[in-house]
Amino acid sequence: MSLVQFRHRPLATSIFDEFFNTDWFPAPRYNSPVPAVNIQEGEQAFILELAVPGKSKNDFEIELDQDVLSIAAEAANVENEPTNTFSRKEFNYSAFKRAFTLPDSVDPSKIKAKYIHGILRVELPKREEALPQPSKRIAIE
Repeated sequence: MSLVQFRHRPLATSIFDEFFNTDWFPAPRYNSPVPAVNIQEGEQAFILELAVPGKSKNDFEIELDQDVLSIAAEAANVENEPTNTFSRKEFNYSAFKRAFTLPDSVDPSKIKAKYIHGILRVELPKREEALPQPSKRIAIE
């Protein structure tokens, strides 16, 4: 008995699916080797959030070389017992590496990272001179 049943699709349906499975309409990222990322810019800092569930903070390696921030993780493959067989396998344990070129406004000495509930959050504070300055009145001499 199979847990997952596959049914033959009519030709018109498969052509329709082929059309919409192109780069114009990206597929869900559940099986992507590269984690999805959110990038936010606030007044005080940039925030990077990577969706990487199932890891621990020790799995990550974050490096800054010149103005390039690299985030990598590698998890050892989990060996299954030889008696186990899969009807379907949609996830695996793999490595990834993402690199981001940082703007000059980031203060590299203050970068912080946290891993909570499957989200790696990297805070990239802005340099003091890049922060918004309050307006001031200029006297006319």
